[in-house]
Parts: sequence; structure tokens; C-alpha cells
Amino acid sequence: MTDGLFRGLPAIEPGTVWLVGAGPGDPGLLTLHAVHAIGQADVIVYDALVNATCLELARPGAKLEYAGKRGGKPSAKQRDISLRLVELARAGKRVVRLKGGDPFVFGRGGEEAKALFDHGIAFRIVPGVTAGIGGLAYAGIPVTHRDVNHCVTFLTGHDSGGVVPDQIDWDAIARGSPVIVMYMAMKHIASIVDNLMRAGRSVDEPVAIVCNATTDQQQVLETTLGQAEQDLIVAGLSPPAIVVVGGVVPMRQMLDWMGHGLFERMGRAAE
Repeated sequence: MTDGLFRGLPAIEPGTVWLVGAGPGDPGLLTLHAVHAIGQADVIVYDALVNATCLELARPGAKLEYAGKRGGKPSAKQRDISLRLVELARAGKRVVRLKGGDPFVFGRGGEEAKALFDHGIAFRIVPGVTAGIGGLAYAGIPVTHRDVNHCVTFLTGHDSGGVVPDQIDWDAIARGSPVIVMYMAMKHIASIVDNLMRAGRSVDEPVAIVCNATTDQQQVLETTLGQAEQDLIVAGLSPPAIVVVGGVVPMRQMLDWMGHGLFERMGRAAE
């Protein structure tokens, strides 16, 4: 039956690299292409946010190489990771570069693909479920709802130097985007919420912070822009996390289908 699922799917050719999205954490969110690729690979170069269960799908004898990058911790340099992919491909290996979420959504997949192109290495992109959509869905928060928003903005909370990107036009985003979804934003949450409030967003605007999205360790904090920094400290949450700002957050009160891991907004329990 399993073989039938993969019938007609492409094989990884020796000397090529597949950049594969592993999704936000729940192995059930892997695509068929992703599962098929993992099972064929000679070498899997995987990220820190890849669920270890996904690696159990590797064939016997496959080599697993860790190449995780976590903010504030010793990490492999991006250039070294890209060149390692080139080296493995030139050695005739069938290579899977397994990345959390989607390779092309704040995952540096574009940089790695460009390096492969520059070195004449054939590659394939296998999209994955990105945390900014799938993670919020597991928290019961729709990233769009026609009664709330007709657009959404995705942004990263830090650049390659580990600081809030100075290219972000906070005024334009605050005015034009009813819902804002932020990756890697916890470290600089104070600066980010200050930027949004100075640009005109209300201190009472709903915010949700979803940590370890789609996993058994998922935790969700509901708060507001004005209280987000303090509530986050009290809750003691830590990355990886997705932060969402906007009117879709309160819909969680109806749509929290998982029904666990909820941190009530500070003070609500005392009502």
C-alpha cells in the first residue's frame, strides 16, 4: 500500500540535491514528496527544527548530518552548509537538505539553491507547510478570515546579524496589514511591539505567541501589544515561536481544536 502512494513520484538521482520542507513539527504534515525523498537519500543534512521522528523515515545506512542554526547558539555557517551540499553532490550522493517549515519561507533555501546553481548542481525544491500558516492553524488561529482581513504580512524578527531588520517599513505595515505574522520575533519582541505601537497600532490589539507549534509541546500565549513583553516574561516561554498580531487572534476562543497548552491572557483567570 505504501509503495502505491509513491507510484509515479520522481526518484532522487545520484549527484543531485533536494531541498525539502519538513513542516513546522508534526511529522503528519510531511508531504508525500518529502517522505519519498527522505526514504531515498544517501545523506540527509537536517536543521535544528526538524522533528527527530522525520529522520526515522530514512533508509538503513543513510547518513544523517546535523546542520542546525539557532539564534544565539554555536551554529554552522551558511556558506559552509551550502558548500557541503555541493561537496556531497559531487561525490555522487543522493542528498536531501531537510529544513523545518518551507525551504523558501525564511529558511535560507533560496541561498542554498543559488549556491547549487552556481556550482552546476541539479536540485529540486519540495515545499513544506510553513509555521506561519500551519502553526497558527494548530493553535486555532486562521491566518485569514473574510470578516477580519483580506491581506496578511509575513516578516522575520531578525536579520542575518541577529537584529531587527532595518529595511522593514513599520509605518506601512501598521497601516496596510490587518494581520501580521512574525517568525523569529521573540528575542526582539519589545522593540517590535514598540515599533508597531509608534506606527499607530493599538496597545489593546490582540497578540498570540505560539511556541513549538504543531508538536506535543505546543504552548500558546494570548496577550495584547501593550502587554506582550511582560506577559511573555511571566509565562516563561522560549523559541521556536510564531507571533501573530491582529483581529484573527480572538477567533481562537472558538477554533482552538487542540484544546491544550493554552496560557490564558494574564489576569483572565482571576476574573
